[in-house]
Amino acid sequence: MNFKNTILPVLAATLWISFSEFFRNEVLAKHYWTNHYESLGLVFPSEPVNGAVWGLWSLFFAMAIFILSKKFSLLQTTFLSWFVGFVLMWVVVWNMGVFPLKLLWIAVPLSLLEAFVASLIIRQLTPKS
Repeated sequence: MNFKNTILPVLAATLWISFSEFFRNEVLAKHYWTNHYESLGLVFPSEPVNGAVWGLWSLFFAMAIFILSKKFSLLQTTFLSWFVGFVLMWVVVWNMGVFPLKLLWIAVPLSLLEAFVASLIIRQLTPKS
């Protein structure tokens, strides 16, 4: 495994994904989450350990995008990774009753942008085979 060809693209994408997740969920949409959880009688989990788990999720998402990018075009990688990383997660969280559906108007376009930019970063930093 080569740092420049494998680890660097995955780490760069991980940083972008982490920033994007933080900005979307902590800056733009925090009130959706906290209000929804409060209406359920719950407290929205935002302890440091939750941030660490999201950091791990960002790394895994970047790794999945890296693998998909080896087989698919930029747009195919974007949509496949978005579907696997977000749509499936939203279905599970909605099924558990803790997903605020009002959030989708922010979440869909910004998560598509997140998957696209992460795919683009990986594609730009990975040598063509």
